[in-house]
Amino acid sequence: MSSTMFLVMVMYVCIRVVESSNFSSLLVFGDSTVDSGNNNYLLTISKANYFPYGIDFPGHVPTGRFSNGKLVSDFLASALNIKDTVPPFLNPNLSDEELLTGVSFASGQSGIDEFTPSLTNVLSMEQQVEYFRAYTVKLKEMVGEDEAMQRLGDALVLISVGSNDFILNFHDFPTRRVLFITIDAYQDYLLDKLELIIKELYDQGCRNIGVGGLPPLGCLPFQLFLKFKIDRQCLEDENADSEKYNRKLTQRLSQLQATLPQSKIVYGDIYHPLLNLITNPQHYGMEVTDRGCCGSGYFEVIEICNAFTPLCSNHSKYVFWDSIHLTEASYYYLADSLIRVTLPLFFK
Repeated sequence: MSSTMFLVMVMYVCIRVVESSNFSSLLVFGDSTVDSGNNNYLLTISKANYFPYGIDFPGHVPTGRFSNGKLVSDFLASALNIKDTVPPFLNPNLSDEELLTGVSFASGQSGIDEFTPSLTNVLSMEQQVEYFRAYTVKLKEMVGEDEAMQRLGDALVLISVGSNDFILNFHDFPTRRVLFITIDAYQDYLLDKLELIIKELYDQGCRNIGVGGLPPLGCLPFQLFLKFKIDRQCLEDENADSEKYNRKLTQRLSQLQATLPQSKIVYGDIYHPLLNLITNPQHYGMEVTDRGCCGSGYFEVIEICNAFTPLCSNHSKYVFWDSIHLTEASYYYLADSLIRVTLPLFFK
């Protein structure tokens, strides 16, 4: 198939998905992959509200997004004709329109395990759900209970979380390995907690819930740096752990949907699209996959990636922005994959 024919098919699928969707809003939960600035309002070192973060965002402003520009959630909201970007719920100056069309409750460096966010004083998933409850109260005050419940039922919920749990608690530091012994036991523990969170969102009125899986954690530049991976090849054991968790998550979500009437609970594959991007960057106009654009790209992240840190010359040629987070170009690619592969599952 020619590249032109492929692009035509992609555009056709994306247009059909957008035309058939009728989501009222986008509600986002998770970690730094979807935090649009909530950490700006917390007493934490885990912030991205300074340059060079946000250097390619509209207006070239550091919003608190852990990237050089927009996130997957922003691109999804735009593709679905909901809004251009998804604001953080903790922003005290949100308009009624911004609240009605959706917000992000996500918090950088959060995790499913409550121990993970406690390390840097960021929002746990339970706290994010608490803020969501406050959001539903505001929604009912604005439009009345009946319309509020209708809007929640028609909202698209996006959950992107889990990477920090494995990086901070199992792969790099044995904080949870002592308690759970095996990666299997820890995976099951996280999935049990995630299931409770999804059920709580369902009980609050949400019906369309998309849950992203783990990325290939063994390919993160920071992981390669910590494990002294000289050849810069992805760590196969950490990637295998991610794949195993994703298989379990897929099965768990399918079982959960069967128990929750009128729900659509969909798994979003991040692992394979990102691994494909890392393995075949030239197919997508990229070049550098084993280090970030900021500084050396091997260990710089958050405070170590700052206004005094040199940057790569062409941001769009890099898969990673810093040693952990992706560039806007990579997030755009992942959003495109989710639009083509995952969103249609909500309409089956």
